[in-house]
Formats: sequence, structure tokens, C-alpha cells
Amino acid sequence: MQRSHIVRPAAMFWGLVVFMPVGVTYLSALLLLATMLVAGGGRERLARLRANPLWWPVMAYLAWMLIVLAIRPHYPETPSNLFHGLRIGVTMLMAMALTREEALWALRGFLLIAALNVLLVIFFYAVGGFHIWLPLRAVVMEVGNKSISNALLFSVVASTAAVWGIAQIAAHRPLRAIPAFVLVLGLGLVVALPLTSRTSVLALLLVIPAVCVHQWRNHLKMLVGALVLGTVVLGAGLYQLPQLQKKVETGVQELEEAQAGAVFKGSWVIRYYMYRDTGLMIADRPLAGWGIGGWTEQWHKRGPALFADSNMPHNDFLWVGAQGGVPALLSLLVIMMAAVWQAWKRPDMAGRYALGATLIALIASSVNSALRDAQIGLALLWIAMVYLRLAQERQDPDPWRGLLPWRREKETAPQAG
Repeated sequence: MQRSHIVRPAAMFWGLVVFMPVGVTYLSALLLLATMLVAGGGRERLARLRANPLWWPVMAYLAWMLIVLAIRPHYPETPSNLFHGLRIGVTMLMAMALTREEALWALRGFLLIAALNVLLVIFFYAVGGFHIWLPLRAVVMEVGNKSISNALLFSVVASTAAVWGIAQIAAHRPLRAIPAFVLVLGLGLVVALPLTSRTSVLALLLVIPAVCVHQWRNHLKMLVGALVLGTVVLGAGLYQLPQLQKKVETGVQELEEAQAGAVFKGSWVIRYYMYRDTGLMIADRPLAGWGIGGWTEQWHKRGPALFADSNMPHNDFLWVGAQGGVPALLSLLVIMMAAVWQAWKRPDMAGRYALGATLIALIASSVNSALRDAQIGLALLWIAMVYLRLAQERQDPDPWRGLLPWRREKETAPQAG
């Protein structure tokens, strides 16, 4: 096997293990990085990176982080926060450096393991509560942040299925869309109930209308009809699922009580205080922040004692803003917004697939630590950037072509990327 071919299975391995514990995901990331270095072709990868629209935003983000490290104070949390900040940038760069074929291999791994995990969830709840291997528990039930990560990955799959189903309707093949929408509904129930991820529910509620707008942005009547139908279905779902309705009501109630001064263990209570106090941190040091790792010290001084054990503000933009000032916040925000914009600009299904994945990453980064927390970020960010990498094959009318090996078409021209 040629050395350049070893990157493909390594990329697929990372896709295969995104639902596994974070240690396995770290191993897959290191394996891919090692194979990229060993396989050669560094000049080609560097040229691909430099031509990518995200190259300079990522470089600005990394450069400013190192500047802040040099000029601002250091803390006990500085090494870990610096590592996670660099990891975010390196994950993006690794995805952007993939060839089209390597990105397809990564996507094959992700969609294969997602399909197997969907079957696992169905079997687990159909048969009823059998003993499950510990590393897979977070796939079928709530187990800390790893179950949030898995719920967000299921949301990406649901978004992908929605894009495919909408395309079938647009092509006047509604019967072919039924399995896709059944999958969307089923995964929506999984992320809302057993995995209990309001972040994922919120992401799906925002992303599916977004991909509808992308599909029919030039056909107003079809767009209005799709949005009205989606609103009716959502309303019926909330009415028929009191558990989901209760979660929404609980979140609103928690915010109201927090604004009145209440302090208790609640998902949106802690977010209220974190967002408020982290915003004040940024206001106090807007240029270069408090330094890498400085958020925790400031949180202990400002935040309620009940939440003193928290080490991140559940918003990645506020996190980097507190530590690196407004320039750090804007640099990360520009990266994530540019990723969404790159997907939006591509008018076909590849663009819609990437739009769904990158929007989910953006939303999760805004209401959770989807980048800072490696349990989430090593999986979600990687998959979102792989989706985007394929959408950036501008010269290829169908970059997902050949995803299923048994349906691969013979190509007479060399592949782009």
C-alpha cells in the first residue's frame, strides 16, 4: 500500500469512534496526525490549507492566543486551557487538510457507526434495559457530557436525513422521503428523552428550518409551505410529548428564578450566572482578557459558591473572550460563522449537509462548551469540519459521490482536492 493511502483508514477510524469515550477519540486524532506526517505530501496539504477560506481566521485565532499567553498572567489552569485552545485549531486544520477521498472515508466511518448506534438504541428500548457495555452507555442514556456529545452527533445525522428527505420532496418523490423523516423524528425523540439534551433539541429546531430555507430560498411559496408544515408538526409533537414540553417549561422557569436572584442546581440557572459574570469579565479586560486559564480564578471570585467547581462557562465564545479579550472572542466567532457561510454559499445538497452540521456546531458552542470540552469537541467539531471540507470541493458537482463503495462510479478524470 502506498504511504499516502494510510491516511484514509486513519480518517475513517476517527469517524468510527466519535461515539466512544474521549480517550479513544484522542487516540484516533493522534493516529490521524501521525499518518498525515508519515504519508508525505506535506506541500500539497499546506497548499490546500492556505487556499481554504478558514485558513487566515484560524491562524489569527491561534496567533492571538499565543500573544495573550506571552503578555498576560499565567494560572494553574493555563496549561490545560492552552492545550484545549490549540486543539480546537488543530482539529479544524486537520479536517481542512484532508483530500476529498480521505474526507469521504471519515464520513463513511461516522455514518456507519451512527447507523449501528441507531439500531442499538432501538434494540435497547424495544427489548428493555439489558446490560450494556460501559463505553456505549452514553449512546442510550444520559451519562454526563458524553451523552450530550452523542446527542449532538445524532442531531447531525438527523439534519443529514432531513436534507435528503427535503431533496426527495423537491424532486417530486415524496414516498422516498418518508424513511428519512421517520429517522429525523426518531432521533429527535432520542436526543430529547433518553439522552435529555436540550442543546440538541434546540439545534434541531433551528437547523431544520435553516436547511428548508437553503433548499427553497428562490421559491417563496414552497418555503412558506414547508415552514408552516414544520411548525404544525412541531406543535403537535410538543402537545403529544409532555416530557419535552416540561423540559422547555422548566428551562424558562429556571431563567426567571435566576433573574430574581435564586441560586440552585439547574441547567439554565448556572448558565445565567456564568453568562452574566463572564460578560463582566470581558468588560473589565476587553483588549487581552485575564490571560489563558484566567476564567476559573475570576469565576471563583464572582460566581455563586454553589457552582465553584465549574471550569468553563458553557459558551465557547465567552470562554475565549474572558481569557483573550474581544479579539479572541471575535476570532473564534468569525471561524464558526465563516464555516456556516461557506456551507450556505454552496446551493446544492453538499452545501445543505454542511450547513446543518456547521450550524449545529455553532449553536452548541453558543449554549454549551462544545469546543472547549474535548468529550464533545473532538467529535462534533471534527465531523462538522469534514462535512464542510466536502462542501468546499467547489469544482466537484457531487463531492459525496462514491460515499457508498458499492455504488462508486468510475471516474475518468482525477479527483479534486
